[in-house]
Amino acid sequence: MWAFLGSDCMFFGSLIATYLVYKNRSIAGPLPEDVFSIPVTTVSTFVLLMSSMSMVLAYAALTRNSMKAFRIWLASTALLGATFIAFQVYEFRTFVNFEHVVNCSDVGVVELTPVKQELAKKCGTEDEHDGKVEEVVGLTPRTNLFGSTFYTLTGFHGAHVTLGIVWLLSLFFLSFKRGMVTPERNLDLDLAALYWHFVDVVWIVIFTVVYLFGVFPGF
Repeated sequence: MWAFLGSDCMFFGSLIATYLVYKNRSIAGPLPEDVFSIPVTTVSTFVLLMSSMSMVLAYAALTRNSMKAFRIWLASTALLGATFIAFQVYEFRTFVNFEHVVNCSDVGVVELTPVKQELAKKCGTEDEHDGKVEEVVGLTPRTNLFGSTFYTLTGFHGAHVTLGIVWLLSLFFLSFKRGMVTPERNLDLDLAALYWHFVDVVWIVIFTVVYLFGVFPGF
């Protein structure tokens, strides 16, 4: 497991490095400041971090041979992981169908993002409605370099979390079979916990490098 996690560190390291190399090289939007919603991603990050805590409690319950508590905390960990994936699916869907709105009264007064600057050029034309200009400028893997590197990095992390959820649910159902999951045979849970904490730590790095640095360059 340590060898696998070591290779996975290099895998995610290369993806993060690729993202950083191509950062700010997109010739067209949308860019991070156009689409990211830090409050939403902060909530999903908090959910994933809480799953690490519930994993620790599940492991502690198993060592005490408290199978009921073990199943409760293990199921909670899987549920929190599934909630994180649901947040990610919602986020991806929002990015693909992102609608930019520019109040023409803000032009020249409020600093606009690159995409909104292009959209502001339509102010004063027939595209303007009620002092606003709206346009759907979605972010997909084919939109620009930012989209390609962002979806590759976060998508692979989401796949890792999904694999972890399947692993945890497998242990949950195996615990109902006599002798399959016991305090004496806790290696499977030990390895699953190690893997789960790893994907949590990787997400902290992704959240900081991609989301926070993307929206707050001076962070």
